[in-house]
Amino acid sequence: MIGIKIIGLGKSIPQRCLTNDEMSTFVDTSDEWIKSRTGISKRHVAVTETVETLATMAAKEALVSANLLADAIDMVIVATVSAETTMPSTASLVARNIGANRARCFDLSAACSGFIFASEVAISMMKQSGYKNILVIGAEVLSNRLDWEDRGTCVIFGDGAGAVIYQLSQEENQILSIETGTDASGAELITLPVQAEESPFYKGKSKRPVIGMDGRKVYVFATTKVPESIEKVVTNAKLSLENIDWFILHQANSRIMDSVAQKLSVPKERFFKNIQDYGNTSAASIPMALYDASSQFKSGDQIVLSGFGAGLTWGTMLLRWS
Repeated sequence: MIGIKIIGLGKSIPQRCLTNDEMSTFVDTSDEWIKSRTGISKRHVAVTETVETLATMAAKEALVSANLLADAIDMVIVATVSAETTMPSTASLVARNIGANRARCFDLSAACSGFIFASEVAISMMKQSGYKNILVIGAEVLSNRLDWEDRGTCVIFGDGAGAVIYQLSQEENQILSIETGTDASGAELITLPVQAEESPFYKGKSKRPVIGMDGRKVYVFATTKVPESIEKVVTNAKLSLENIDWFILHQANSRIMDSVAQKLSVPKERFFKNIQDYGNTSAASIPMALYDASSQFKSGDQIVLSGFGAGLTWGTMLLRWS
């Protein structure tokens, strides 16, 4: 049997905490307005931290958690849409920082679904090529990609990183089912343009490098596609929703999570939430939530991880904790 198991978890957040009350002093909003619409009470924003430093700190904690030396890591994948550099990859910088000298490294961009996409790639490559240990990180600094006068977006997002180490196993398999998908017809519903230097030849229209989003349409997409994806993954594993102990969704909006629970006829208490403390951290959201929830897991618990985001993308993974 070729199996995959999780052997290490890590998390990192910026020191600076920004509460709703503080935000209301410079944005036309209030604590009640934000909480009632999103479930968010505060978020962390980078002051000196970067995607690289947050990802590195999460990676180091994951290595300690796994009791593994960095030189044992065969591959580093960083899921992000907010890296400070496109060359070199953030993954290469993290590998250098932690001493993963043998690792193959690359970044992956699938927005808030990025961690699930990166995990699918890692798991597939382990099964195909025999890599023993792969470090997958979701890391974002979105606070410097926001229009701080647009309360429809600036109140939602936060910064952070989460890391998972997957290990090849001949004895057990924790990953029971996984699927990813894209509906490219909704590609313009969530956008983040890249700022480039002016060229004497380019005649096109430049765009501000800030996040734009059609929140209503994204809500409809998420509350339709996520339940479908969860049901598909659970069915593929020959299980039922009653067999699932925990649902860990991308922490985008508390209302979305409640709607998904209702559509699946699953008690809301089985849906873990930490959105109130961190906001939407995009690709970092699911690994950060997995880290925070893991202290409550029991051996044998069956856990659904599900994300959705720009692209439009979605991804769901079912695992058995051990």
